[in-house]
Amino acid sequence: MGIFKIEGGIRLKGEITPQGAKNEALQILCAVLLTTEKVIINNIPDIIDINKLITLLGNLGVKIQKNGPGSYTFQADDVNIGYLETEAFKKEGGSLRGSIMIVGPLLARFGKGYIPKPGGDKIGRRRLDTHFEGFINLGAKFRYNREDHFYGVEAPKGLTGADMLLDEASVTGTANIVMAAVLAKGKTTVYNAACEPYLQQLCKMLNSMGAKITGVGSNLLVIEGVKSLSGCEHRILPDMIEIGSWIGLAAMTRSEITIKDVSWDNLGVIPSTFRKIGITFERRGDDIYIPAHEDGYEIKTDIDGSILTVADAPWPGFTPDLLSIVLVVATQAKGDVLIHQKMFESRLFFVDKLIDMGAKIMLCDPHRAVVMGHDFQSQLKATTMSSPDIRAGISLLIAALSAKGTSTIQNIEQIDRGYERIDERLRAIGANIVRVE
Repeated sequence: MGIFKIEGGIRLKGEITPQGAKNEALQILCAVLLTTEKVIINNIPDIIDINKLITLLGNLGVKIQKNGPGSYTFQADDVNIGYLETEAFKKEGGSLRGSIMIVGPLLARFGKGYIPKPGGDKIGRRRLDTHFEGFINLGAKFRYNREDHFYGVEAPKGLTGADMLLDEASVTGTANIVMAAVLAKGKTTVYNAACEPYLQQLCKMLNSMGAKITGVGSNLLVIEGVKSLSGCEHRILPDMIEIGSWIGLAAMTRSEITIKDVSWDNLGVIPSTFRKIGITFERRGDDIYIPAHEDGYEIKTDIDGSILTVADAPWPGFTPDLLSIVLVVATQAKGDVLIHQKMFESRLFFVDKLIDMGAKIMLCDPHRAVVMGHDFQSQLKATTMSSPDIRAGISLLIAALSAKGTSTIQNIEQIDRGYERIDERLRAIGANIVRVE
């Protein structure tokens, strides 16, 4: 187990380039199972969760060739479907949340797909009903072994298109259903579909392989099934969560930072949300320039003067993965803000660590916290803490970089699951951060 030792209170300066999007990569990598032809994927982030999925694909029999940094060629022309029923798969698949998305492609192409209860962040209940109800609508039979938490769907005669209304706009659920439906017989309509940029990227990739998906970018997808898909080449978008993390880091450490190649058109309300908490920045081409906030930053109020509320919502709303960043950055803002985490009930429980550092936060209930900003009149204090999940981990790291003294963060494997070479990249812009194994 590793730790980070961070000397806080240092101003940073320079350029940082976001990694490829983790949440897109998890979907795109599973889609290689839909074809026997070669699929080239570029800008894959080198992080624990993605590398686990690549290993899982290799154990399934997918041929994998590394072309260079972040670039791989995959060919699933000799898939070992029997691997799904081995003890090794139960252990491997259960360690990764994104492994659930291999089920749709395998069901579509081979008539069956199995998965153990997936792992991932402990941020509250993360139901799988949307996935399996979608497969059942397409004609699959569902079974569940409660003894070892093993899920299975089977459709030996193939899938048939259907009309369905998703009970929630689940991103991974929508991705799984779309990947199953592209090879189903007939037409599938999916209402209340997720429509975030990474799901749009998956649909665009599948269309380039020969799928027939319309309505991309809306909450109504129409999929005309095809008999087979061909290969393609695809580039993953920059990670919007990492971009938001760097915006927050720059403001909280009062640093001058340029974030390169952010794909502005795919950031949605992220820039405007950070502006609401007082952070100023400029668009320079496809880059974000954040000046040093020498005079701090002030949280805006609503038009009637009431306290600002920042809440998460399905796309095009504000992504829940960035609420923890907004919360930690607000601890040094001028003014107050209500953070409302609607989608997960355990994601705010890391605030006790910020309170230990001197932050003024009132946790109202599992979903809401009021942050009363210090306006840099009182610096956070260094402490020893443990990273509970990926997004809380990066928030605590930002707090440590702004705090007075030397902080220690334990359980950094949680941060490594979502952020590529983060200590090395932070040192390149002046941070004093050391990894100790």
